[in-house]
Amino acid sequence: MQTAHQDSTWATASQASRTQQAPINKRLRTGTRWLFIVLCLLPSMILFLVFVLLPVIQAAYYSLYNWNGLGPLDNFQGLKNYASIFQDPVFIGAIIHNLVIVALSLLVQVPLALVLAILVQNVPGKRFFRLVYFLPYVLSEVVTGLIWSFIYDPNIGLISDLTKLFNPSAVPPAFLADTRTVLIAIFIVMIWKYFGFHFVLYVAGLQNIPAELFEAARIDGANSWEVTRDITLPLLGSTIRLSAFLAILGSLQYFDLIYVMTSGGPLFSSDTMATYLYHKGFQNFQLGYGSAVGVTIFIICFVFAIFYQRWVMRRDLAGAAE
Repeated sequence: MQTAHQDSTWATASQASRTQQAPINKRLRTGTRWLFIVLCLLPSMILFLVFVLLPVIQAAYYSLYNWNGLGPLDNFQGLKNYASIFQDPVFIGAIIHNLVIVALSLLVQVPLALVLAILVQNVPGKRFFRLVYFLPYVLSEVVTGLIWSFIYDPNIGLISDLTKLFNPSAVPPAFLADTRTVLIAIFIVMIWKYFGFHFVLYVAGLQNIPAELFEAARIDGANSWEVTRDITLPLLGSTIRLSAFLAILGSLQYFDLIYVMTSGGPLFSSDTMATYLYHKGFQNFQLGYGSAVGVTIFIICFVFAIFYQRWVMRRDLAGAAE
């Protein structure tokens, strides 16, 4: 009896010890998991801090001075640089050009990619189309700009040769030298360059839609337009919103292709906010003023991103968080 009583006592003590140890082990596991997460995120956080956050803070500090980048920061301007930006008609024109590119992207590039993705969905050899449409996106902006600069060249370009082929006496058009056509000519290149990216996004979105939904709709007597309107487009909503978000942000920050092809000319007719920043900050050695332009672009893009994600992509982000 004494032995049984001792065993029972030891069992009770052991159970109590395990009960007390369980919360400690749980806290240790939780702490270990968070430590692992922090260690995994630490390299990327350091890179983000050094190459993104600190330059933004530094630019905001420089924007308060009239500084050419060579001497000490001793000419404090306060917010005068920001006031000067919005009094410059060239910068206002650059904003308008960015907005024109945004509008053309939303009205032409994104819908065209969506329509072709839907049309190619059931076409034999769709992998070939995906490859062909995506290839221009692989090229860098500099290479793309040089290729299309030769195509548009009024003396030796492809368009010039085609014009002379059909009408030897005609004067080849100089699209990049005409203030009325330069922005449209550049946007055609943007479509050629970035169309494939949006096309692949929509193809990936279409592959996530169960084929049974299309079959059920056709059995119920729905035609192709009704299937697209009532099934395809609603289920592609998150992809369409993401594609539009990327198109707008890219249009607001556009620099490389325009700088290679026209450098913002002629007569600032293709200037964007980014090329304006480059001219003022690096070519004219107005680093303080250029920093103010950079901060302005950052604020515009940041406010748009917050607004868009808060009001347009709210359901998509909520679903991803869950």
